[in-house]
Amino acid sequence: MHALIVFCHPEPHSFNGALKDVAVETLQRQGYRVEVSDLYAEGFDPLESPVHYTDRAEPEAFLPLTEQRSAFEGGTLPADVQREIERLEHADLVILQFPLWWHAQPAMLKGWFDRVFVYGGLYSGRMRYDRGRFPDKRVLLSVTTGAPAPTFTRHGRSGHIVALLWPIHYSLYYLGVSVLPPQVTYGVQGGGLSYQDEAAFRERLEAEKAAWARRLERLDGEAPIPFAGWDDWDEQGTLKAGHPESWRL
Repeated sequence: MHALIVFCHPEPHSFNGALKDVAVETLQRQGYRVEVSDLYAEGFDPLESPVHYTDRAEPEAFLPLTEQRSAFEGGTLPADVQREIERLEHADLVILQFPLWWHAQPAMLKGWFDRVFVYGGLYSGRMRYDRGRFPDKRVLLSVTTGAPAPTFTRHGRSGHIVALLWPIHYSLYYLGVSVLPPQVTYGVQGGGLSYQDEAAFRERLEAEKAAWARRLERLDGEAPIPFAGWDDWDEQGTLKAGHPESWRL
């Protein structure tokens, strides 16, 4: 089994970095071959731009999807994008490790989505959702937040964590992967847990790391987040009448 950890934090010694290290060690003990894509350390460019395409399919105007598809089919994708795609292709399990910044993933990770999820290669109009390219892959978000857990409940001041992570989860499902429930570590500030007392800080740090390790040890028994699929939608792209969830619309 092969695991890919996409690590998105500018400080390797942050709490996010500690969780990444726990994942590497725990998965390796279970027999995984683990690869880390360290976006900041490797200098990944998150900006989709004409400069990435020297042999343009449409030289008059930059059309990102057109250029992505042309480069994929012609074998001329940018080297960093091709590297990340190959890492994805090899992985049975993908973990995205990042802090929640401004109620979403950091711009670096959003740019990784923009550039690596190549149109015509990783998805197309017909190759998406439950007909996507990667039906055998499992993906898991490991996220840290600054505010405590109660504020991320449905009526909490920080916003409902389910709603905040939904766009990320849905983008992943777009590729056809199985999305596991997220691992969220609440109350993290500035790379360290928000405790004035050093002993309490260390105790909480070790408890969170241990909880993450235990979660990773039992992933095989977890069910993915349920999503609607092509057979659930009508010609307008909404849930068919009579679908169990249609009453929510």
